[in-house]
Amino acid sequence: MTIKVFGLSHKTTGVSLRERVAFQADEVPVVLKLVADELGVSEVTILSTCNRTELYLSCPDIDAARLCDWFCDYHEIGHEVGRAELEPALYFLEGKAAVRHLMRVASGLDSQMLGEPQIFGQIKDAFTVARSSGTVGTVLDRLFRQAFTVAKRVRTQTAIGNNPVSVAYAAVSLAGRIFPEIHKCTALLIGAGETIELVAKHLLQRNIEHLIIANRTLSRAESLALKTGGAAIQLSDLPDHLAKADIVIASTGAPLPVLGKGAVETALRKRRHKPMFIADIAVPRDVEAEVADIEDAYLYGIDDLEAVIEGNVRAREEAAKEAEHLIREGVDDFMYKLRSLETVDVLKSLRERAEEVRDLELARALRLADSGQSVEAVMRQLAHALTNKLIHHPTVQVRRAHAEGRKEASDWLRDLFQLPVNPAAAPDSTVDETMPARGARPSSESSEKGLDRHPRPES
Repeated sequence: MTIKVFGLSHKTTGVSLRERVAFQADEVPVVLKLVADELGVSEVTILSTCNRTELYLSCPDIDAARLCDWFCDYHEIGHEVGRAELEPALYFLEGKAAVRHLMRVASGLDSQMLGEPQIFGQIKDAFTVARSSGTVGTVLDRLFRQAFTVAKRVRTQTAIGNNPVSVAYAAVSLAGRIFPEIHKCTALLIGAGETIELVAKHLLQRNIEHLIIANRTLSRAESLALKTGGAAIQLSDLPDHLAKADIVIASTGAPLPVLGKGAVETALRKRRHKPMFIADIAVPRDVEAEVADIEDAYLYGIDDLEAVIEGNVRAREEAAKEAEHLIREGVDDFMYKLRSLETVDVLKSLRERAEEVRDLELARALRLADSGQSVEAVMRQLAHALTNKLIHHPTVQVRRAHAEGRKEASDWLRDLFQLPVNPAAAPDSTVDETMPARGARPSSESSEKGLDRHPRPES
């Protein structure tokens, strides 16, 4: 079975096209079965996030064109403008390249934000859905489990996730530098959008003691406060609560600043000039620039935070080099195991053949025992028969291979059965002297030994 990856991502196209071809969570189980039935694929997993839509398959003969046709038909993308836009964004990877791709994605190396950890959970969810839908077999099961193992090694053995690369995380990290015991602080968040919600999440991860959320629309502040265990206030009440805050982080959509120099000065007097960390991560700015001139007010704008992020991105890029080494090891290990799977059928046949010989000879031995022969005679006969039957075909085939010049067959035999290499052995230790030379007629003696029952194929 060949592993294949088909799809697109933020690296190949913009959000408008990604939205058109994304699979909703509730439709994925249905789509998995459609792919299995309509394309004859035994194993398939679908990963669909805001940044990528990918199909992971294990199948021998499906190609990119067929997958593209099915993909376009499912999403009702016509052959005119839509398909012309879609096809250049698609990629199709096979074998080792496909395995490497999944491990890089799971490790966060292919993410829009290098090293972000969310994709790991998304892949685990995708794998769980596919397994529940019955579209994961031996190959994809081993592939995804190996990818999870590699991703965990990358996370624990490199610094890929140690440095913040989002504005929200950077703001909280800087606050932690000002206040080493950040968990004892009170944080005032101005705004209630996605960025502030992410800020609240990072603060809660640091066990922040008190959280106040101020927003122009009180209901939105209350909704976020309910999620975070904080208190909600209206933006107009900000001056009454500002003095309580050790940390202020603002991100609103207001066209003008919502926090001025006068309000901060008043709050600091009430605080008896205990320091206040202020992060303005809004565009346009939410905090008047003059606040930076106030003693005991530590104001950081989005440009300051971007500088921190750029440095952290560079640090992650260095860690990514180490991660790539771990991924190469993981890919090589998986490909080795995958190749070993290809022997399962032949080894199963070998065992079945051996068990068939065993059963036949055992039945014959039992009949001999019932006829009154001694136990020793029966056992000797059984051992002799088993030995002859089990090595007969390999012996014939190795002799034939040698006669045809394929002497490596003996090396394989030595490896398979761990036979000693004995250069001084007599010639008949590997090739029966009664075996006729290539092209010669078998002698009557050799015919009596049964060699003429396996003649060399005519050329």
